[in-house]
Amino acid sequence: MNQNISDDIIIKIEDLTIAYEDKPVLWDVELEIKKGVLMAIVGPNGAGKSTLIKAMLDLIKPVTGEVKFYGEKYSKVRDRIAYVPQRGSVDWDFPTTVFDVVEMGRYGKVGWLKKIRKVDKEKTKEAIHKVEMDEFLDRQISQLSGGQQQRVFLARALVQEAEIYFMDEPFQGVDSKTEKSIINILKKLRDEKKTVIVVHHDLQTVKDYFDYVTFINVSVIASGPVEEIFTPKNIEKTYKSKKLTQDNKNHLEIEKED
Repeated sequence: MNQNISDDIIIKIEDLTIAYEDKPVLWDVELEIKKGVLMAIVGPNGAGKSTLIKAMLDLIKPVTGEVKFYGEKYSKVRDRIAYVPQRGSVDWDFPTTVFDVVEMGRYGKVGWLKKIRKVDKEKTKEAIHKVEMDEFLDRQISQLSGGQQQRVFLARALVQEAEIYFMDEPFQGVDSKTEKSIINILKKLRDEKKTVIVVHHDLQTVKDYFDYVTFINVSVIASGPVEEIFTPKNIEKTYKSKKLTQDNKNHLEIEKED
């Protein structure tokens, strides 16, 4: 287990239920998240993974339940939280440059109506450097590849200097080099005792990438350290209509029943 993980519970979800048109998408979710973890949220399509993150960030109103960060509602601590949405939910045709998109992440620190300072511009450049996009500073985001666009949104989150980072499918549509670069950045955030929560779909990389995992399928099936929770039994419980197989590399994967 990562030595930086604290016993401090910084996120607490109680009795959370979300419904779309009276159909429950999340049901009676109970979850506690400690400071300093790099956590994967995994489950089948339609399990409510992205919905859970959006509900935590006040983007969706629950039917019942509450979410607390450091014992407070999200609105009280929003400046301590960063969010990278799914790439497909962003209008990439909007006419703006890489630098401008990343710089937007500083407005939470300086205020929307205040002038960006020199220090903010320097921090913007530093964040762009961390994701290896220096040569694209003035490039229109519409001209970037999928992996490059993902790096830009990660840089915008980094420049916020948050304590908690939410990422919704950050590896979707990126090449293996970009994926490796992103996970190295996320691991560094964890090592700095930041808390990183990632909606993830690839079971084969959970053990290598994360130290905590939450299995979800409308309700939370199991949550905790990867070495304890990432088991064939919990995977089978989560992916009920599918069966578990194990390949010769001892990677866990799911395949549809014949």
